[in-house]
Amino acid sequence: MYKVAILGSTGYVGEELVRLLYNHPSVKLTHLSSHSYQSEPYSKVYPHFKDLVDEVCIEDDLSKIDADILFIALPHGIASKVVTKELLATTKVIDLGADFRITSEAYDTWYKVEHFGKEVLEEAIYGLCEWNREYIQGARLIANPGCYVTCSLLSLIPLIKEGLIDTSTIIIDAKSGVTGAGRGLNIGTHYTECNESIKAYGLTSHRHTPEIEEKLEAFGGKKVTLTFTPHLVPMNRGILTTIYASLKPGVTNHEVNKVYNTYYEKEQFLRLLGDTSIAETRWVKGSNFCDISFKVDDRTKRLIIVSALDNMMKGAASQAVQNMNIMLGLEEDTGIHYVPLFPA
Repeated sequence: MYKVAILGSTGYVGEELVRLLYNHPSVKLTHLSSHSYQSEPYSKVYPHFKDLVDEVCIEDDLSKIDADILFIALPHGIASKVVTKELLATTKVIDLGADFRITSEAYDTWYKVEHFGKEVLEEAIYGLCEWNREYIQGARLIANPGCYVTCSLLSLIPLIKEGLIDTSTIIIDAKSGVTGAGRGLNIGTHYTECNESIKAYGLTSHRHTPEIEEKLEAFGGKKVTLTFTPHLVPMNRGILTTIYASLKPGVTNHEVNKVYNTYYEKEQFLRLLGDTSIAETRWVKGSNFCDISFKVDDRTKRLIIVSALDNMMKGAASQAVQNMNIMLGLEEDTGIHYVPLFPA
């Protein structure tokens, strides 16, 4: 049994990690930290864990944590201060924040915060499981991808890698449930502020933009500059991306379908819908699945990709557990092979 600790265990993503790891056959939750609820039983913060997880939350103090695996589910700017070479010598770290996802230069520019973890940044492995398994195996520090980013990358990498689309024409229209904003109080996510409305935000400046571009180039092999516009939707969870790109001359529906199948037909958590149905968030809730669908517009010579995942699961917690399983040499689907919840 591997000992597991979670920093930020009482946030939405932290809670999802606790739920998944509680049922994981190869790990034992030994430390649940919380800045807001230290010294309180976890089941008091989240009563659905009553008689299941009653451990008392501890403070965010790494000197008091002895674990084989440390999950960090905290806002950006914290992990880079606490993850050191000394920590990595004894503990494998999976960071669900943004601190180790992109280069320090891009981080400083887009996040407007100095990166304090430059000495370990070069060791960080990007945890996009389906595309980086060989490097995730045996890694000591994993940067778990963002939710919007995971959905976008999985949809686009095969097409860019095989040269099917014009990389200068990519537009990503993405929508997220309110849990994507975290559990902290924010007027923009109050019920009366977001219910019965939908809004775009972060136009031209959203922090996931450099992550998407940087990783599309890394995995796809081509320079990409794109437009990314996220939207807040009044639902609890889910990511839906509608992606537009111009097809290269002569590319057909058959070729697009063939490329997706070539790369993904053996991936258990990627479900290819082709052009026969359209991905929806309701069919992936509570699961580690990402559904990908597409349609070729013969009139405009554009490709339209619609993909969906659960931002709390494949977009955060269950992908982090998938990364842990790969790191430890366990079966990749251990503890995360859930049938999606419906209705939910």
